[in-house]
Amino acid sequence: MTHLVGLDPGRSKCGLVLVDLPSTQVLSGVVLSCADVLPQLCDWQQNGGLDHIVLGNGTSHQNWNKALRTLAPVHVVNERGTTLRARQRYWQLWPAVGLRRLLPEGLRVPPIDLDAVAALVMVEEHHQIRCVWPGPPPRPQPIKSGHVP
Repeated sequence: MTHLVGLDPGRSKCGLVLVDLPSTQVLSGVVLSCADVLPQLCDWQQNGGLDHIVLGNGTSHQNWNKALRTLAPVHVVNERGTTLRARQRYWQLWPAVGLRRLLPEGLRVPPIDLDAVAALVMVEEHHQIRCVWPGPPPRPQPIKSGHVP
Protein backbone atom coordinates (compact mmCIF):
# COMPACT_ATOMS: atom_id res chain seq x y z
CA MET A 1 0.00 0.00 0.00
CA THR A 2 1.11 3.51 -0.71
CA HIS A 3 -0.02 5.63 2.21
CA LEU A 4 1.08 9.17 2.74
CA VAL A 5 0.32 11.83 5.31
CA GLY A 6 -0.33 15.52 4.91
CA LEU A 7 0.50 17.63 7.97
CA ASP A 8 -0.52 21.26 8.43
CA PRO A 9 1.46 22.30 11.53
CA GLY A 10 0.25 24.96 13.94
CA ARG A 11 1.14 26.33 17.36
CA SER A 12 -1.50 24.48 19.36
CA LYS A 13 -3.12 22.15 16.83
CA CYS A 14 -2.27 20.40 13.59
CA GLY A 15 -4.28 19.08 10.68
CA LEU A 16 -3.49 15.54 9.56
CA VAL A 17 -4.77 13.58 6.61
CA LEU A 18 -3.95 9.97 5.67
CA VAL A 19 -4.28 9.26 1.94
CA ASP A 20 -4.11 6.03 -0.04
CA LEU A 21 -2.24 7.28 -3.09
CA PRO A 22 -3.26 4.65 -5.70
CA SER A 23 -6.97 5.16 -5.02
CA THR A 24 -6.57 8.87 -4.12
CA GLN A 25 -8.88 8.19 -1.19
CA VAL A 26 -8.68 9.92 2.18
CA LEU A 27 -8.56 7.19 4.81
CA SER A 28 -8.60 9.53 7.79
CA GLY A 29 -8.51 13.23 8.57
CA VAL A 30 -8.17 14.76 12.02
CA VAL A 31 -7.30 17.98 13.82
CA LEU A 32 -5.19 17.17 16.87
CA SER A 33 -3.20 18.92 19.54
CA CYS A 34 0.51 19.04 18.80
CA ALA A 35 1.10 16.52 21.60
CA ASP A 36 -1.19 13.97 19.91
CA VAL A 37 0.33 14.15 16.42
CA LEU A 38 3.29 11.77 16.83
CA PRO A 39 1.22 9.04 18.56
CA GLN A 40 -1.34 9.26 15.73
CA LEU A 41 1.38 9.02 13.08
CA CYS A 42 2.96 6.05 14.87
CA ASP A 43 -0.43 4.33 14.89
CA TRP A 44 -0.86 4.91 11.15
CA GLN A 45 2.71 3.71 10.55
CA GLN A 46 2.08 0.46 12.46
CA ASN A 47 -1.30 -0.17 10.81
CA GLY A 48 -0.39 0.26 7.19
CA GLY A 49 2.94 1.99 6.83
CA LEU A 50 3.74 5.48 5.64
CA ASP A 51 5.62 6.06 2.41
CA HIS A 52 6.18 9.74 3.01
CA ILE A 53 4.88 12.84 4.75
CA VAL A 54 3.93 16.12 3.08
CA LEU A 55 4.71 18.86 5.62
CA GLY A 56 3.63 22.48 5.32
CA ASN A 57 6.43 25.00 5.73
CA GLY A 58 4.52 27.14 8.22
CA THR A 59 4.68 27.34 11.98
CA SER A 60 7.61 25.42 13.50
CA HIS A 61 8.00 23.12 10.51
CA GLN A 62 11.75 22.77 11.17
CA ASN A 63 11.08 21.06 14.50
CA TRP A 64 8.41 18.85 12.95
CA ASN A 65 10.72 17.95 10.08
CA LYS A 66 13.33 16.54 12.48
CA ALA A 67 10.77 14.57 14.50
CA LEU A 68 8.96 13.16 11.45
CA ARG A 69 12.04 11.90 9.62
CA THR A 70 12.17 8.94 12.00
CA LEU A 71 8.81 7.76 10.61
CA ALA A 72 9.08 8.39 6.86
CA PRO A 73 10.73 10.67 4.30
CA VAL A 74 9.43 14.24 4.59
CA HIS A 75 8.61 16.58 1.69
CA VAL A 76 8.33 20.19 2.85
CA VAL A 77 5.89 22.20 0.72
CA ASN A 78 4.79 25.82 0.57
CA GLU A 79 1.58 26.21 2.54
CA ARG A 80 0.91 29.85 1.70
CA GLY A 81 -2.79 30.33 0.98
CA THR A 82 -3.81 26.78 1.85
CA THR A 83 -6.38 27.89 4.41
CA LEU A 84 -8.25 29.88 1.77
CA ARG A 85 -8.03 27.00 -0.70
CA ALA A 86 -9.13 24.61 2.06
CA ARG A 87 -12.31 26.63 2.55
CA GLN A 88 -13.13 26.26 -1.15
CA ARG A 89 -12.18 22.57 -1.11
CA TYR A 90 -14.41 21.96 1.93
CA TRP A 91 -17.50 23.06 -0.03
CA GLN A 92 -16.46 20.86 -2.97
CA LEU A 93 -16.18 17.81 -0.70
CA TRP A 94 -19.29 18.54 1.39
CA PRO A 95 -21.65 20.79 -0.58
CA ALA A 96 -23.79 23.21 1.39
CA VAL A 97 -27.33 22.12 2.23
CA GLY A 98 -30.43 23.94 3.34
CA LEU A 99 -30.34 27.72 3.48
CA ARG A 100 -26.55 27.70 3.50
CA ARG A 101 -26.53 26.66 -0.16
CA LEU A 102 -28.23 29.94 -1.07
CA LEU A 103 -25.27 31.97 0.20
CA PRO A 104 -22.48 32.78 -2.24
CA GLU A 105 -19.55 30.45 -1.57
CA GLY A 106 -17.34 33.33 -0.46
CA LEU A 107 -19.76 34.13 2.38
CA ARG A 108 -20.09 30.57 3.66
CA VAL A 109 -18.10 29.67 6.75
CA PRO A 110 -17.34 25.95 7.13
CA PRO A 111 -18.55 24.56 10.48
CA ILE A 112 -15.19 22.91 11.27
CA ASP A 113 -11.53 23.78 11.73
CA LEU A 114 -10.01 23.52 8.26
CA ASP A 115 -6.57 22.25 9.31
CA ALA A 116 -7.14 18.68 8.04
CA VAL A 117 -8.60 19.98 4.77
CA ALA A 118 -5.58 22.32 4.43
CA ALA A 119 -3.34 19.25 4.86
CA LEU A 120 -5.33 17.57 2.07
CA VAL A 121 -4.89 20.61 -0.19
CA MET A 122 -1.10 20.38 0.31
CA VAL A 123 -1.12 16.67 -0.59
CA GLU A 124 -3.27 17.26 -3.66
CA GLU A 125 -1.13 20.13 -4.90
CA HIS A 126 2.16 18.35 -4.21
CA HIS A 127 1.08 15.20 -6.07
CA GLN A 128 -1.11 16.98 -8.64
CA ILE A 129 -4.08 14.76 -7.81
CA ARG A 130 -7.66 15.20 -6.65
CA CYS A 131 -8.62 13.04 -3.68
CA VAL A 132 -11.96 11.60 -2.64
CA TRP A 133 -13.00 11.98 1.02
CA PRO A 134 -15.79 9.42 1.35
CA GLY A 135 -16.66 10.05 4.99
CA PRO A 136 -18.00 13.00 6.90
CA PRO A 137 -15.85 16.07 7.60
CA PRO A 138 -13.33 15.70 10.43
CA ARG A 139 -14.95 16.17 13.80
CA PRO A 140 -13.26 18.47 16.27
CA GLN A 141 -11.04 16.70 18.79
CA PRO A 142 -10.51 18.13 22.25
CA ILE A 143 -7.30 20.14 22.02
CA LYS A 144 -4.95 19.56 24.94
CA SER A 145 -2.18 21.96 25.59
CA GLY A 146 0.90 20.53 24.01
CA HIS A 147 4.09 21.60 22.45
CA VAL A 148 5.74 21.15 19.14
CA PRO A 149 8.43 18.45 19.16
